[in-house]
Amino acid sequence: MTATDSSITTARHAARAASEKLAEDIVALDVSERLALADVFLIASAPSERQVNAIVDGIEDELAKFEQKPVRREGRSGGRWVLLDYSDVVIHVQHEEDRVFYALERLWKDCPVVDLQLGDDASAKAGAGTDTE
Repeated sequence: MTATDSSITTARHAARAASEKLAEDIVALDVSERLALADVFLIASAPSERQVNAIVDGIEDELAKFEQKPVRREGRSGGRWVLLDYSDVVIHVQHEEDRVFYALERLWKDCPVVDLQLGDDASAKAGAGTDTE
C-alpha cells in the first residue's frame, strides 16, 4: 500500500506553502506501510521560532483554501516544533536545532520519499527522490 493521491496532493500544497515562507529541507515520507494513522509525514525546518510559526501560518492558510483544517495542532506556543495533523498527512515544522536532535528522517529512513514537485532549486533542497505515485 502507498500513500493516496489525495494525501500526496495535500502534502504538495503544504510543501509549496512552506517553501514560499522560506522553509528549509522540506521532505515528505510515505509512511503508509509503517503507520496506520497517516499516509505522509511532511517535515520542514526553520532557523528561528518566528520563522517556524510563519511557515505554520502559511501552510494552514494554503490548506484552508481547499477546506482542510488540522484535526490537531501541537506546539504552537513554543514555536520550536509544531505538529499539524490533517489525518492522512502529518506536518512537522521544526526549529533546525530540534530537527537535527530528533532526526525524524533517520527514524523513518525505510520509508519512500515523496516527490513534492517543488522545482529544481527546491527539489534539491527538499531531498526529492522516489516518487510514490
